Amino acid sequence: MVLAAPSGAGKTTIARRLVAECELFTFSVSVTTRDARSEEVHGVDYLFVDEAEFRRMISDGELAEWAEVHGKLYGTPRQKLEEASARGERSLLDIDVQGARQIRQAVPSSRLVFILPPSAEVLLSRLRGRETEGRAQLRRRLLTARGELQAVGEFDFVLVNDDLDRAVEAVRNFVKDAAAGSPGVGIHEERVTALRDAVDAILRDEFGEDIDNRS
Repeated sequence: MVLAAPSGAGKTTIARRLVAECELFTFSVSVTTRDARSEEVHGVDYLFVDEAEFRRMISDGELAEWAEVHGKLYGTPRQKLEEASARGERSLLDIDVQGARQIRQAVPSSRLVFILPPSAEVLLSRLRGRETEGRAQLRRRLLTARGELQAVGEFDFVLVNDDLDRAVEAVRNFVKDAAAGSPGVGIHEERVTALRDAVDAILRDEFGEDIDNRS
């Protein structure tokens, strides 16, 4: 099971709640070259490594997927997924859109969930609330979010994280009734378009980005 979303949409919070409250899931700890935030613990939130070690893991085939996001490298250790599968557990991956595509290709039976923020303003507020994002990094994350919103149609299930309890319950129900199918991008098409337009406005008005010359 893959959860993907723009930075600040709340996918990690949802993932942690699901693991804590639902025995179906085990959290897949990603490896990354970015610095740990003050509240993060190595081996719990991420495996924090330098770029040389990350590149070695790629060369040795240790990663089920990997991608460069916001200038840093992120990946999913293959061994942890295999160990969880051997125990009969469902791995829950908190990864980006690039990684979700790779997991879908490698494991066609995987289920992909895309999480939308309630608004672009809330997205920006959450990013600023981390107090770890400089102006350049905020701009980069918003530009990435803009592109990720174009990929929503590739996912099996789309939900809006406007209430954490409802979002967690929606994913839990999707897992229980996955065979019956669940609503994808169609019911959120207007919201996705509005979100992208609002992100464009923020990039243009607050960061001076020339959006009109971007696809």
